[in-house]
Amino acid sequence: MDPNVEKSGCCAPARSPGDPADESPPTRTIEAGHAPIRWVDLPGGEFLMGTDDPVGFPDDGEGPVRPVFVDAFRMAECPVTNDEFAAFIEATGYVTDAERYGWSFVFASFLPAQLRRGAPRPEQAPWWCGVSGAMWSAPEGPGSTVEDRGRHPVVHVSWNDAQAYCAWAGARLPTEAEWEYAARGGLIQKRYVWGDELVPDGVHMCNIWQGSFPTKNTAEDGYRGTCPVDAFPPNGFGLYNMAGNVWQWCADWWGVDHSPGRCVNPHGPKGGPARVIRGGSYLCHDSYCNRYRVAARTANEPDSTTGNTGFRCAADAR
Repeated sequence: MDPNVEKSGCCAPARSPGDPADESPPTRTIEAGHAPIRWVDLPGGEFLMGTDDPVGFPDDGEGPVRPVFVDAFRMAECPVTNDEFAAFIEATGYVTDAERYGWSFVFASFLPAQLRRGAPRPEQAPWWCGVSGAMWSAPEGPGSTVEDRGRHPVVHVSWNDAQAYCAWAGARLPTEAEWEYAARGGLIQKRYVWGDELVPDGVHMCNIWQGSFPTKNTAEDGYRGTCPVDAFPPNGFGLYNMAGNVWQWCADWWGVDHSPGRCVNPHGPKGGPARVIRGGSYLCHDSYCNRYRVAARTANEPDSTTGNTGFRCAADAR
């Protein structure tokens, strides 16, 4: 496994190398369907990407701060929900990577004792359990459902799955530069999507961990796991859930070497073992992983799936 992927596995663990899938991925082309995406039109332009903030993770390639220009584009108002993903599955019969492999990673405290007991756990992140049968429609494994979570973000979706949904929806994944431009909402070099204070005037602005990770979540923000995609205020561009709740896949391959000079519509490295994910999740906590900061970033292998990773759609400007 690539060392850069392994170090970031604490946030979103990767599958073991050589882990066989139950069946080969489908070779059919996903035909365009209909997804009622609520788009936000973004004007594009130049912004300062990255951070030199000392509270960050320099090895993650968060810096240096650099001027980046992105063309105008569209970003979905919210991440893709369970209801929206269900429509895609019904229309296409698509089989997700978690289903093909037969398992996915679930946060241990969400599981009953019989599923926790004996479940494989990543050495660097033992709070994750590899659970047989965990998938987008059974996020905590056998017996769980998303019937009461229709407006929650879909999870246990790989980069490959996100790409397939976007192809069906007539959309695409955002580049990492587009994602950060959108997340900043017009603010310049602020630490968070909404400003520099994590809890301004005592108000929780996103769904992250409160308490002592990983043993006690006080859920002061109202949620222990995922929450509805519009549960917290939108940012300055009118986009919801750009921080916390679930990690979001980006189009780019992972890389940590960035030129300090100005660049236009960057797309990341030409290849690699892992894809970028942004935004943090409901498991992020300042004592362990404060990657809900707007410039924070990490990565995972494109066929890996976890209970805290989803995605949102982007598209070229009309």
